[in-house]
Amino acid sequence: MNPYPALNKTIEYFRNHIAFIPQERKSVLEKLAIGIKSLLLYSEQADLIFICTHNSRRSHFGQVWAHFAAACNGLADKINTFSGGTEATAFHPNAIASLAGAGFQIETEEGKNPISLLKFSDDEPAITCFSKVYNDPSNPQSDFIAVMTCSDADENCPYIPGATQRFTVTYEDPKISDGTPLESTTYDERSLQIGTEMWYVMDVLNSNRNQ
Repeated sequence: MNPYPALNKTIEYFRNHIAFIPQERKSVLEKLAIGIKSLLLYSEQADLIFICTHNSRRSHFGQVWAHFAAACNGLADKINTFSGGTEATAFHPNAIASLAGAGFQIETEEGKNPISLLKFSDDEPAITCFSKVYNDPSNPQSDFIAVMTCSDADENCPYIPGATQRFTVTYEDPKISDGTPLESTTYDERSLQIGTEMWYVMDVLNSNRNQ
């Protein structure tokens, strides 16, 4: 798998910044990796649904970066990623712009809740992203891992039907910067934070697989 050249710089960023993830946070991410590994012990593939309230920013970052990290680490045939919310809105343009800046080639339809296709390599299919509720028919309905990326969704959904495991991996919402001079910087910071952490999860999985 050959990522587009701009994404190689992002990969280098992830590798260099894993060391700066706090140990307490690494413990949270390692639990997620262990959960994925346990699912793979009795299933050929592990499905992950990243969930936040509006499925517009953080959950999409989680879906995209986990998919990318899995593909780069030889786990594309083992891990499938999805996203959803407690309500559907739209994949936020600022989140799309941040991922484009990181190196993805993105095509987005027009409309209220458009579909975006994100390409990261000519060797791999595009990642399909649009806002949806977590139990949308396009998402797995059973035997999946729920990854809660925002505290509101985590608190308001104590039970996720169909999830065999649930992990709380929350992030600050970049929408706090919408309409301010820090808008682009904040979205990029959140995107790279999530990307670095998903890269770490796949690193841990690979380490465990090789033991």
